[in-house]
Amino acid sequence: MAGLEGDFSVIVERNIEVPMRDGTILRADIWRPSSEGRFPVLIERTPYDKTASSESSLKAGEFYASHGYVTVIQDVRGRFASNGEFYPFRDDGDGEHRDGFDTVEWAAEQAWSNGKIGTIGGSYSGATQYRMLSTQPPHLVAQFVRQSAADYYDEWVYRSGAFEHGFNVSWTLKHTATNARKLAPKDLENEVEQRLNRAADDYLEWLEHTPISPLPPVADLHGWFSDWMSHPNYDGYWEKLSNIRSHDRVDVPVHHFGSWYDCFLNGTLKSFTGMRAKAQTTAARTGQRLTIGPWVHNPSPADTREAGEVDFGEDAILGWFSTRLRWFDHWLKGIDNGVDTDKPVKLFAMGINKWREFGEWPPSAVNYTSFYLSAGSSGTADSLNDGVLSVEKPDLFGEAFDEYESDPENPIRSFGGGHLGDNNGPRDQREYETNVLTYTTEILEQPLDVTGPVKAVLHASTSAIDTDWIVRITDVHPDGTSMLVCDGILRGRFLESFEKPISLIPHLTMKFEVDLWGTSHVFLKGHRLRVAIASSSFPRWDRNWQTGRNNALETGGVIARNRVFRDEVRPSHIVLPLL
Repeated sequence: MAGLEGDFSVIVERNIEVPMRDGTILRADIWRPSSEGRFPVLIERTPYDKTASSESSLKAGEFYASHGYVTVIQDVRGRFASNGEFYPFRDDGDGEHRDGFDTVEWAAEQAWSNGKIGTIGGSYSGATQYRMLSTQPPHLVAQFVRQSAADYYDEWVYRSGAFEHGFNVSWTLKHTATNARKLAPKDLENEVEQRLNRAADDYLEWLEHTPISPLPPVADLHGWFSDWMSHPNYDGYWEKLSNIRSHDRVDVPVHHFGSWYDCFLNGTLKSFTGMRAKAQTTAARTGQRLTIGPWVHNPSPADTREAGEVDFGEDAILGWFSTRLRWFDHWLKGIDNGVDTDKPVKLFAMGINKWREFGEWPPSAVNYTSFYLSAGSSGTADSLNDGVLSVEKPDLFGEAFDEYESDPENPIRSFGGGHLGDNNGPRDQREYETNVLTYTTEILEQPLDVTGPVKAVLHASTSAIDTDWIVRITDVHPDGTSMLVCDGILRGRFLESFEKPISLIPHLTMKFEVDLWGTSHVFLKGHRLRVAIASSSFPRWDRNWQTGRNNALETGGVIARNRVFRDEVRPSHIVLPLL
């Protein structure tokens, strides 16, 4: 905020009552200019306590009010000062309760409001924004959404069928603990709160607990976690909560702001492409913007130059408040500052550590190129096989494969990547490659610019009726560092559909496509590109017990022998978008 002080002194009002259509009272803190008059309004709706939310902790209320905006930060239904029952995502969209709609329209009617409303916030506060779009509040003018999901099945609770275990167990324990006094009987409030606080502090122990559901510390307090665990397939439960189904109702410009190492990256990408293609009006379609930087998930990513074990340089810092102020000054104040003529896509290219702008995602100039898992030894990796990665398609006749054992009792541990736990972001994978398959290119004679969606196509088999396929891409530096670029998972039984999983046929080779979401990374001359393949990454993702049943309800499983083929008929490969 240095150098961005505004012209207005600020008035703060606490716990202002905001009535919902069913009579439930939600409460908000309000920062507004002390001057007389009507001002545009920015709203954050949060489950994380309006006094300590991602916006209030950064003093966004003071900042925007000093720049001529009223800032409203509200506890969502059932959280902290607000009344009602908290059930994640349910009451913020187009269901029976439409709390986002009601809050926007309430703000538009206040004496300090000029009727032009914008919304801010990220993560869950991004979810409340995306959910609101399905209801088309008449006074909503623009949104700025940081790092949030488009679909809560595939980007929050599960990913390609695998439970986002580390994130969701920790999240559930922590935020049930903060809600203990609303959930517990009056005579047990202190006891329950202490129990939940201990569980939240000891979440690493609960990550090891089997079965996942019921989760004992919260089992008698609410039903939503067990509901999540009871719906491992994509079904009507998740469809009602999906934002993707309402992209054609969007009638305002939205700035989708994400990070290459964020667990919600694909939600940011899908929200931008979906709204740009399907929004209700031409103005809304052309008004969509996408910015993706090199960061991990955090409240003010644009103020950060470091993620994981990498310093991306001074250019990675955009300025969190100034970036958003420019956006809202245009849409809510009508200032001609070029927001409407900016190229719609702004991406940070890692490796060269520069921002680049494009007309679309994915960039139209990309050439999708296959890199094949090949025979031989690269001589660079301490892994199970130290294989070779090549643009030459294998010409081997007969069976050619690499195999390994997948034991759910002894899963490979998580390290690095786009998740919310410790040790996230880009990190050196060498220590974690010893028990996986790797395939590495020759030394690159020219830079390799990978910008766009990334996927792996594995021709593989397993001795079980289900298993996971996890693929990582790393940048191997001249000193041997194997720095994580992007990764993905597919729970095998979902290879055809997330709605109708199938049992795999033991030892039958099948084609599995693993979505690594996307990246923009330039592999420099003198570096190498590596692919690593495994069947577990715990506790980031839950153990696949490999029984074909609901893993959340299981306490044991079977060991699988997994094979990845690399012959002429079954050429496993990754597909990279090359600029």
